[in-house]
Amino acid sequence: MPSLEDRIKGLPPDLRREVEDFVDFLIDRRVPHPRGKMKFAWEGALADLREQHTSVELQHKILEWWGDDVSGGH
Repeated sequence: MPSLEDRIKGLPPDLRREVEDFVDFLIDRRVPHPRGKMKFAWEGALADLREQHTSVELQHKILEWWGDDVSGGH
């Protein structure tokens, strides 16, 4: 059987890019990422909606955008 490198070289360019992306993903998940203090630069960004919507209503809207079923049913 050909080596992994030879098999990758035999792939079309778009699939070689996918292999490269996957290798980058594997490397990235092994590297510890420093965790700094969280920044809340967004804090208060929706203050103008306070009179129109409750925080629960906004949470439900976000779940809709994500495609989750808010009611929990399937």
